[in-house]
Amino acid sequence: MPTLQNTLNENQRAAVHWQAGSLLVLAGPGSGKTAVLTYRIAHLIQNSIGKRFRVLALTFTNRAAIEMRDRLNEVCGEGSERALLTTFHSFAADILRQHGSHIGLSPDFAILNNEEDRIDILREAIQKLSRNDDAVDESDVGSLPLLTNLIEKLIPPNSIEGQFRDGEIGRKVRLLYDAYRAELLEHNTLDFVSLIALAHELLCSNPGIAKHYQTIYPYVCVDEFQDTNLGQYQLLRDVVGSSPTGLFVVADDDQIVYQWNGASPERLQEIQREYKMQVLQLPENYRCPEQIIAVANKLIAHNPSHSSQKQPLQGKKNGRNVGEPIELRKFETAESEISWVAERIAKLPSRERGDSVVLARTRSMVEKAAAALDSLGVPYTLSVKKNDFVSAPLRWLHSMLRLANSRGDREQLRRVCKAFYELEGIDLRVPDVSAAAAVDGGDFLRAWLSAVESRAGSLDPEVFPVLKEARLSLADRLIYKPFVKLAFNWFDFLQRGDSVLGKTETGEIFADYDEEKQVWIELSDAIAKRFGDVDLSLNVLLQEIDLSPKQAVAPVDAVRCYTIHTAKGMEFDHVFLVGMAEDILPSYQSIKKGPASREMQEERRSCFVAITRVRRSLHLTYARRYSGYEKSPSRFLKEMGLQAQ
Repeated sequence: MPTLQNTLNENQRAAVHWQAGSLLVLAGPGSGKTAVLTYRIAHLIQNSIGKRFRVLALTFTNRAAIEMRDRLNEVCGEGSERALLTTFHSFAADILRQHGSHIGLSPDFAILNNEEDRIDILREAIQKLSRNDDAVDESDVGSLPLLTNLIEKLIPPNSIEGQFRDGEIGRKVRLLYDAYRAELLEHNTLDFVSLIALAHELLCSNPGIAKHYQTIYPYVCVDEFQDTNLGQYQLLRDVVGSSPTGLFVVADDDQIVYQWNGASPERLQEIQREYKMQVLQLPENYRCPEQIIAVANKLIAHNPSHSSQKQPLQGKKNGRNVGEPIELRKFETAESEISWVAERIAKLPSRERGDSVVLARTRSMVEKAAAALDSLGVPYTLSVKKNDFVSAPLRWLHSMLRLANSRGDREQLRRVCKAFYELEGIDLRVPDVSAAAAVDGGDFLRAWLSAVESRAGSLDPEVFPVLKEARLSLADRLIYKPFVKLAFNWFDFLQRGDSVLGKTETGEIFADYDEEKQVWIELSDAIAKRFGDVDLSLNVLLQEIDLSPKQAVAPVDAVRCYTIHTAKGMEFDHVFLVGMAEDILPSYQSIKKGPASREMQEERRSCFVAITRVRRSLHLTYARRYSGYEKSPSRFLKEMGLQAQ
């Protein structure tokens, strides 16, 4: 790292070279924490050449993991192979692939990434239960959120009944809990919450396996620790052991905005206390203009939980900002507020729109901003949580690979049949295919291929190479890459409308195809980089795809329209923060809880996160009336010392 001394400040260098045990780095927004993490990992690797240990770096999003991996490759070159940079869920999946047999799980387990699949699993479990216990019936599928909560909180099965005052209810929930888990394992599937919970359970019940990970990964780095829930924290504790000397945690207690998802201010205090961690602060901000640093410091100081020992942000942005970086506007109605924002953005040079974002606390306000931009012909992108593919081509490809990985999966067979009907107009019935499979070892994939081949006269010629490859490579040897390549050739052919049989209406079927094709390629490439292209098995590819969101990268000229939570960890030249009114930001619920409540403090932290996304200009807006109701300006404006002109 020849340029390390030149690129890092004194505090950053101290963190990178830390050798005095476990360290908690309190890194404010814009403080260069990603660079610190990357150089820390590189420092550990480059100063231990010839040694066999590895460095584990855990983060929360694939985007963050990929960014750190790319940076480390630039700094470390081939030595980066000694680092595993991954998400908590992906790491848990890795543990269960290697050691899941101890709890009845095969390495090729599938991951359920939508609620409908989880409900189906619970419904099957209830049907089996109800044969022997009339206290359980179909309506109990509504208990899934409760079961999810119990799993997330790592409540042991033998402690579930004690969570309820009513003994009968406790007994029933215990039955449902056990049945749901058993059904997951019987199907060789896991949901997101069970990934973490079962990895934790496995390490707890098998100390030798836990010791194995502690030996391989004596150095563990954690990004955005303040966002961890209980399960993730316990998994971390399992991996680092009781007396770690190489634990390196980066966090910011002023950016805890996921209490609803299990994050807790107390957890940051707990890890510091449990591991006797020393604290090093990174207050320097290289992102925001000094005026924004000033109002951010004023705002967050109003949180009762804000530590008096925490250093305020220090503006270190190079160069002078052009013009006044903060603008506050008041409007009569929410409609006029959103219209002004859209018109203001429309006046920006097109090259600057892609570096602009409209932020709001609520999804509904973000959607209204997007609609206003659209009416002016301004390109925009909405952040939509997308766990699965929706276009018929990608649904067929994904379900074909899943079916190859799990030959008796009736749900994947149903999806294959449905998507193929949309693409080729061939109506294959699931009962017919499953009946044919029953006489041939229960292999749904082979039975489906035979059924399709029997209808050859109704198929486009371009699909035949795909089906042949599916039988020879995918079904016989689980070799998937040639099949995927041919499948995309077929999809492209259909999208062009070249089908000689004229069966496929390309409009709705291919509406999301181009975007999802690009997502598939990017995900596959990223997964191949991590696991190695040659060694990447089908089950690992599918598990990692199922753990990944399916959103495409936003066009470079599109204005981002995001909720504040979505924008966490990002930065933009121009930020338009709308809805700065009481009952909106802060929310009505937080106001009702009281000015010193946990809820109000989280709302203030959300506002802090929003305004510190800024590289150049911040535009704050509010209206006197929302949905016909009069609102006062947000208390946060006064706390920042701002007043509308």
